[in-house]
Amino acid sequence: MKYAKLLFLLVCTLPAVAQTTIKQDAAIKQMVDEVSAKNIEANIRKLVSFKSRHTLSDTTSKTEGIGAARNWVKAEMESYAKSSGGRLVVQFDTFTSVKGNKGMKNVLGILKGTDPNDTRIYLVSGHMDSRVSDVNNANAVEPGANDDASGTAVSMELARVMSQRSFPATIIFTVVVGEEQYLWGSTHLAKRAKAENWNIDAMLDNDIVGNTHGTETDLKDNRSVRVFSEGIPVVAKAKQLSDIMALGGENDSPSRQLARYIKEVAERYVEQLDVKLIYRKDRYLRGGDHLPFQDQGYSAVRITEMNEDYTRQHQDIRTQNGIDYGDLPDFVDYSYAQKVARMNLSALANLASAPGEPQNVGLVNRETTNRTTLQWEAPATGKKPAGYYVLMRETMNPYWEKKIYVAGTTLTLNYSKDNYFFAVQSVDADGHESLPVFPKPVR
Repeated sequence: MKYAKLLFLLVCTLPAVAQTTIKQDAAIKQMVDEVSAKNIEANIRKLVSFKSRHTLSDTTSKTEGIGAARNWVKAEMESYAKSSGGRLVVQFDTFTSVKGNKGMKNVLGILKGTDPNDTRIYLVSGHMDSRVSDVNNANAVEPGANDDASGTAVSMELARVMSQRSFPATIIFTVVVGEEQYLWGSTHLAKRAKAENWNIDAMLDNDIVGNTHGTETDLKDNRSVRVFSEGIPVVAKAKQLSDIMALGGENDSPSRQLARYIKEVAERYVEQLDVKLIYRKDRYLRGGDHLPFQDQGYSAVRITEMNEDYTRQHQDIRTQNGIDYGDLPDFVDYSYAQKVARMNLSALANLASAPGEPQNVGLVNRETTNRTTLQWEAPATGKKPAGYYVLMRETMNPYWEKKIYVAGTTLTLNYSKDNYFFAVQSVDADGHESLPVFPKPVR
């Protein structure tokens, strides 16, 4: 009997444990479920079959080199476009590299938004070029299965699935070249976007997203993925830097808000996924295609596997001291790459379905008070929000802790602005949230 009483007491204490309600959009969940590991594997193996995808490799062969690879990527995306009802348009983005190499070509699959008043653009990207130990060797067998056929396959699989649906905002599925040669393709595209006034709300770069085993450490992890984001924007001017330091906003750049958003939304839709936010621009001694977009002032992040296998990256195919080297397709974890693709899709679909971000978000700073008043204006683009979320967290915490729904465009809270950080995001009637906007002090 005493054991029964003890069990009763334990059960009675359970409601004290925090509970989380997860609300999913059924349409987004269906798209997430349609992402296929089999398709991702087939695309990676096809890319490897071109033997080399070095940016300066053969452009005339129909079966080998970067020319054959980019033609195949474009043709494959065009096959998705045929069943998209005209929504997806595929094209080459041709340019000359900074070294004077002509005829460089990125591939763009443009899924035009359905709302003529919504100018937002979302980019998801991987790089199709590959390399071996010598970055200038354009004639070796350079499979590049994980670096970065995996990211290319993610972009292609999202184009296949998402082109069968419509979104208010535009999504561009991008496959770039020249990543291994100083980010030629992404640098060109980012500069083009700036020159043509593209309203890029977010850029997601997938680079090395198909491996689950780390060399040296021997760690194996098929559920964790890293998202790198800059803290202080590289384009920040002196006045903006001064404001950031005065407010303690070093951890609240637009790119960092994007990273937090990806974590929240992706873990809402993808099972057994732990998104690790890495609070730096990129890894030591490395760089990715998100960096040129940050250089142009866009919110951009790099998505990459948790543990890297350096016997596979940038290696000639060989056996040395009993260790096999080379970026070969048999060493890719296709179920893991599928999970990363699903992560990308959930965030992109939620963003492209959401209202635009609130404008002129301000934290009222007229007097000394233990309360906080926030004010903002409706989005300048896209559909009208059903309301807004005011986000808050303690200054020591990396993630937003509370979301408070507001129907109007102002809110006063009994929390001190000295002790908490705040942000505001738009939300529609179906729960699709915009990116959060960090407030500026206003008088």
